[in-house]
Amino acid sequence: MTEQTSRRGGRDLTTGPIASTLLIFALPVLGSSVLQSLNGSINAVFVGRFLGETALAATSNANLVLFLLLGTMFGIGMAATILVAQSFGARNMTEAKRVVGTSAAFFFLLSMIFAVCGWIFVDEILAVLGTPDDAQPLARDYLRIIFVAVPAMNLLSFAMSILRGAGDSRTPFIFMAVAVVLDIALNPLLITGWGPFPQLGIAGSAMSTLIGQSVSVIAILILLYGRSHPLALKGADLALLRPDPALLKLIIRKGIPMGLQMIVISVSALMLMGLVNSYGSQTAAAYGVAAQLWTYIQMPALAIGAAVSSMAAQNVGARRWDRIGTITRSGIGFNLVLTGALVVILFLFDRPVLGLFLADSPDAIDMVVHINNLASWSFILFGVTIVIFATVRATGAVMPPLIVLAISLLIIRTSFAYGAQSWLGADALWWSFPVGSICSLALAIGYFRFGGWRSVHMLNEQRPIAGEPPDTGLGVPRERAVMTSDASVDPS
Repeated sequence: MTEQTSRRGGRDLTTGPIASTLLIFALPVLGSSVLQSLNGSINAVFVGRFLGETALAATSNANLVLFLLLGTMFGIGMAATILVAQSFGARNMTEAKRVVGTSAAFFFLLSMIFAVCGWIFVDEILAVLGTPDDAQPLARDYLRIIFVAVPAMNLLSFAMSILRGAGDSRTPFIFMAVAVVLDIALNPLLITGWGPFPQLGIAGSAMSTLIGQSVSVIAILILLYGRSHPLALKGADLALLRPDPALLKLIIRKGIPMGLQMIVISVSALMLMGLVNSYGSQTAAAYGVAAQLWTYIQMPALAIGAAVSSMAAQNVGARRWDRIGTITRSGIGFNLVLTGALVVILFLFDRPVLGLFLADSPDAIDMVVHINNLASWSFILFGVTIVIFATVRATGAVMPPLIVLAISLLIIRTSFAYGAQSWLGADALWWSFPVGSICSLALAIGYFRFGGWRSVHMLNEQRPIAGEPPDTGLGVPRERAVMTSDASVDPS
C-alpha cells in the first residue's frame, strides 16, 4: 500500500498562501548562493595575498575543473529533487525513498570515480586546460585535494537538494553556512601554518574546503538520522540503496538535459570571452569586473527559480494544477522586484561599488559603467525566463528549456555579438545580452502558453505498489518510468 505519512522533516508546499510561502522558501536558497559566492571570493583573496598571482592562477584553473565536475552532477541532482518533490506532494513517501536510495548510490559511485580518475590524471587535465607552466605544480597540489573532496561536496549538495524537494530550505542553508565558515576560517590558518596548524601552502586552501564540506555532510546526516527524518534510509529501507535500473535510467535521462543547460551557458560565455579578449586587456578586465557584479544580480532569480521548481513539483505531485499559475506569477513578481532593485542600485551607485575593484583606474571604471548600462537590465528579463523554466521543468519537460537556451545564447546572442561589430564595435558584445534575453523570454513565454508541458507526468506504470493502480501517489517531478499524457489533468 502507498505510504502516506505526514510531512515530518519537510514542508507541505501544496496548501496555504502561495506568495508568502514561496518567498520564505526562497530566502534561505538565496542565502546559500550568497554564501557560496562569498566563500569563493574570500578564498581567492587569501590565496592571492599569501601566495601570489601564480597561486591564484593555479586555483582559477583548478576551479574550472571543479565547475565542470559539479555541473555534470547538477542535472542529476535536479532530476532527483523534482522526483522527491512530486512524491512528497503526492504523499508517497515510499516512492520518495526509492528516489533517494537510487540517486544517492549513483551520486556516491560517480563521485568516487571522479575522485580516483582525477587524482590519477591530474597532469593530463591541467595540460588540456593549457595551465601555465609556472602554475602547474601549484595547481596539481590544489586540484588533487579538491578531487578528494568531490565525494563530500557532491553528497552535501545532493542532501541539500533532496531536503529542498521535501520543502525544507532552512536546513540546507544552515549546513552550507557551516561548510563556508569552516572553509573561510581554516583557509589562512592552513595556508600560513599559524599556531598549531601545519603550513600547507596552496594545498591548505584545498584542505580547508575538504574539511568544511566533510564536516558539514557528516553533520547533516547525523541530524537527519537523529531526527528520524522520513527520507533517512535505515533498516529495511537500506535495500533501496541498490539502484533501481528503470528509475536510474529516468533520472539520468531527465538530468542530462538540465546539466547540459549549464554547459550551454558556459560555452556561450567562453565564446563571448574570446570576442572580449580581442579588444585588449583593458576591455577584458572591465568585462571581468562587470561579470562579477552580474553574478550577484542573478542570485535572486536563481534562488526564486529553485523555490518555484520545488513548490511547483510538489503541487504537480498533488495534482493541484489550480496553484501552478499563481506560483509562476508570484515567482515572476518577486524576480522583477528583487532583481530590478539590484539593477537600480547598481545603476545609482555603480562608481562607489566599482571603486572597490578598480580604485586607481578611472578609465576602466568608465568602461564598466558603460557595459553595465547597456547589459545589466537584461538580467531582469532572463530572470523571468528562469522562473518560467522552473515551472516547466517541475512537470518533467526538460528538453524545451535546453533548446531555448541553445537557440537564444549559442545562436542568437553569439551571432549578434559577431555580426553587429561592424556597426556597433565593442558595444555589440554588450548589446548581445539584451538581444539574447529578449529572445529566450519570448520563446519561454511561447512554450509556457502553447507548449505541451502540462501533459507531461512521471507515472509508475511498470510496478504497481502492492496491487494498487500504477499511478497511485506516484506524482514524481519528471517522468517516473514513462512520459504519458493524462487527459484527466486540468491543462489550465
